[in-house]
Amino acid sequence: MIRIGHMLRFFAVPCAAALLLAACHRNEPVVNGNKPMDAAASAFAHEEQAWREKRRSDLLKPEGWTSLIGLHWLDPGSHYIGSDGGNGIHLSMGPGNLGMIEIAGKQVRFVPDKVTASTLDGQPLQAATTLRTDADPAGPSVIGFDGDKGHATVIERNDRYALRVKHAEAPGRVHFAGLDYWPADPAWKIQGKFIPHPEGRTIEVANVIGGMDAMANPGVVEFQRDGRIYRIEALDEGEGVLFLVFADRTNGHGSYGAGRFLDAPLPDAHGNVTLDFNQSRNPPCAFTAFATCPLPPPENRVDLAITAGEKAYHKPTHS
Repeated sequence: MIRIGHMLRFFAVPCAAALLLAACHRNEPVVNGNKPMDAAASAFAHEEQAWREKRRSDLLKPEGWTSLIGLHWLDPGSHYIGSDGGNGIHLSMGPGNLGMIEIAGKQVRFVPDKVTASTLDGQPLQAATTLRTDADPAGPSVIGFDGDKGHATVIERNDRYALRVKHAEAPGRVHFAGLDYWPADPAWKIQGKFIPHPEGRTIEVANVIGGMDAMANPGVVEFQRDGRIYRIEALDEGEGVLFLVFADRTNGHGSYGAGRFLDAPLPDAHGNVTLDFNQSRNPPCAFTAFATCPLPPPENRVDLAITAGEKAYHKPTHS
């Protein structure tokens, strides 16, 4: 007992000092559970965490991808819309009768129901109106319903029109199961080289609805990993970034089977570009059957297991 008491007294001062030091660092990010990060590692960790938080927030916005409740293809002619069984376009949520949509050539027209309150781009709607589609530079017209919890827009895909419907109380949003990631790793933040293509070049990209889209293809990005060189064709959707749609050896083995997306900043004057594969994300079709995602072109099937970024999403069984 004397030896034990002596040992406790011997360790008391250094232990107190260690606890005080730990208290000073209690708000700092740690590595391996207890070692304070250096400045660069701390900045990296905070950057990745901020991206993940924004990613989750964007998915869960009332108009985010988890709010989709329908994608209804529109043939020429008139179609009644609503949750009542007699409508040609049956909504899974919302009013019994929302109105009628008409397709005549390249014109899309909406006639609101006389009783049901609806809005168009946030303003009360009482009369028939022509709708913009998502191909319009101004963006699609937004039909609001159910106290503006529901939104319907018209999209154009492969020379066809479809009514895309979202609702803030969609099962996919209400029962969102959360996102899973590989541990953030600075080694997967890679400096690549952008090699431009001739101006105006496009590449044919397949989509999940069985069509092909000619997408702007400004250049290819080359990067190295473990001494090998890999290439990914970059797409341009007019959002000020390089849009990469790629497949890798983790697809179906940890990540979503149909590939992933990555946004990269535009290259600098010397063609240098940063590829942060920690920010690879699932396409919308990983969360909903009502998306029209592009698929990785054959050129973007990378013979490499990119164990970084977002893992496959597992939908809850009751959604």
